Amino acid sequence: MPELPEVETVRRDLRELRGETFSSCRVNLPRIVTTPGPRQFCRVLKGRTIRDVKRRGKYIIFSLDAGWEFIVHLGMTGALLFHTPLDPAAKHTHAVFLFESGRELRYVDPRQFGELAVVPAGQYAPLKSLARMGPEPLERSFTAGELAARLGTSGKVKAALMDQARIAGIGNIYSDEMLFRAGINPLRPASSLRPAEVAALHKAMREVLRGAIARRGTSVDNFMDARGRPGRYQFHHMVYGKEGEPCRVCDAPIRRVKVSGRSSYYCPKCQPCREEGHVR
Repeated sequence: MPELPEVETVRRDLRELRGETFSSCRVNLPRIVTTPGPRQFCRVLKGRTIRDVKRRGKYIIFSLDAGWEFIVHLGMTGALLFHTPLDPAAKHTHAVFLFESGRELRYVDPRQFGELAVVPAGQYAPLKSLARMGPEPLERSFTAGELAARLGTSGKVKAALMDQARIAGIGNIYSDEMLFRAGINPLRPASSLRPAEVAALHKAMREVLRGAIARRGTSVDNFMDARGRPGRYQFHHMVYGKEGEPCRVCDAPIRRVKVSGRSSYYCPKCQPCREEGHVR
């Protein structure tokens, strides 16, 4: 699933659409439109001009004129791709947006878990995850103290990092990478982290996310930017997807465990779990 760095990469590509005006919209898979209905969705977009393109967690938010916002969640396999009307339609093209300039933006999503919506600006109630989204981890106001408060006192630290209501935008890949960099086992209870460990995790969080954004995200499955290009951060992964491979720091074999139903990768030597009973 695209996480914060991938969504930020796409957002930056889409900024060149600022000033473009929608001339038409076609939805081929009605159920991907969360609100309003597909016909009304296209009616609202027609004639609207894009003022800005923002990101909130894993959501892309187009700020439109007349007080509207066009919101896209890429789900697990979604992509927003620049096209011209003459380009052949790719399989799984579920929505097409034509602009007065003649440019097209297409939404392609093989697994169909993404969502599109148009709402009055800031009225996110129909998008429950967006409505209760936690703070952005790269904001200056997101301090180590705020991270400690957001991790809370229950559950495993890995699960807490992936909870969008606690912290925006972090998923399976980057939680593994930042926990490795901080030397924290993903099975550790969030409540067991000492202040120095929280500070190390806060530092690792910023370094990993900024590094991934600089390398335009991770493409381990099918992520692509708005021009169909893959990211490069997968070549810098330390643990994610590397079960059985030697750790690049200590040579111990990388292990895989399940946390909240997701495969999680860690180095048992660099990320020891000292508390009895945490590893199973």
